[in-house]
Amino acid sequence: MPGFEVFGDHERAQVNEVLETGVLMRYGFEGMRQGRFKALEFEKSFAQKMGVAHCQLVSSGTSALSVALAVAGVGAGDEVIVPTFTFVASFESILMLGAIPVLVDIDATLTLDPKAVSDAITPKTKCVMPVHMCGSMADLDALKAICDAHDLILLEDACQAIGGTYRGKALGSYGDLGCFSFDFVKTITCGEGGAVITNNKTFALHADQFQDHGHDHVGSDRGAETHPYLGYNFRISELNAAVGCAQLERMNDILAQQQKHYQFLRAAIKDIEGVTFRHVPEGGVENYSFLNIFLPTVALAEQVHAAMTQSGIDACFYWFKNNWHYISGWPHLTQAKSLYPMMPIVQERLNKLATQDFSRSDHYMGRNVSFLIKLGWDEETLKHRAALMTRVLEQILSN
Repeated sequence: MPGFEVFGDHERAQVNEVLETGVLMRYGFEGMRQGRFKALEFEKSFAQKMGVAHCQLVSSGTSALSVALAVAGVGAGDEVIVPTFTFVASFESILMLGAIPVLVDIDATLTLDPKAVSDAITPKTKCVMPVHMCGSMADLDALKAICDAHDLILLEDACQAIGGTYRGKALGSYGDLGCFSFDFVKTITCGEGGAVITNNKTFALHADQFQDHGHDHVGSDRGAETHPYLGYNFRISELNAAVGCAQLERMNDILAQQQKHYQFLRAAIKDIEGVTFRHVPEGGVENYSFLNIFLPTVALAEQVHAAMTQSGIDACFYWFKNNWHYISGWPHLTQAKSLYPMMPIVQERLNKLATQDFSRSDHYMGRNVSFLIKLGWDEETLKHRAALMTRVLEQILSN
């Protein structure tokens, strides 16, 4: 999956163009730039590739989520529904705005269960945030119908799913807003970076202002710009954007390589009794960055994961006991361990998470083992990996 696997001369050439001008900031210094605006170039190209009208680059996927929530009007005391299986950035971005992350169960898609979403809606609910973990999506039709019925924002966290599609549309472009990460281990990387995409002109304008201290970006004198709204510093640098420009040109090749490796490994294990795969909703196409399987029981999943690791299968994950991606590993969230005082209502809601029943999520996460798909495997490595995976699964599941 990681774009850093193919980092090379093309990325260096793009970065060197920025270094030659000496202008590392995306705004101002027009006289020194020699006509080079890498962030703007990336935004235009990425919007076109995603099939949307607008793209706003920012400093990270986390900041992309915060910017998207802010421009959608999510703030103090509002509730945002998110899945129990995600990255910590999802709830961090919500808390940053004084809003409340409402965690609900996942289903066999490994992301939001539409019924759990419906059950969690209150008068305070403002947004539903499906997180397309490990390259695949929730039932977006069902979630959109729920959002439409309750006048809610549908915000896609597509940080791990760039290149996936749903009913012919790029993941991230189906909802009101979509967010991406370009950190070092994403499918394409800027080193650090993120993006917000939308077809909503007002959201796009406000995202442009909010990520740069509220600047209106009108005129050619940055010092004379006005500030229509409060904002923060979530800008991307020209250096990071330059890397992204090069990686974006490689994106189709990266996705094709991921698909090839994914399909080879899946074909090798698909007929092993006891192995099933995550559910991909009808009309959905993964980005093939992870191969996710279910085992019959939690005990067997733990055994398979341990055996895979001992056999030399790297990048094999058991998210159920991972400190970054599942609610059982987030005591800092459930105990509201904050360096700054939280609003009492936010702290109260977080504390309730510790006793909330997430047994339905446990049912799926406890039986899931996930394999990262790497780009750099040669044919011999891929065959060896498939043989090892097959041997481990057959040995354990035949007992």
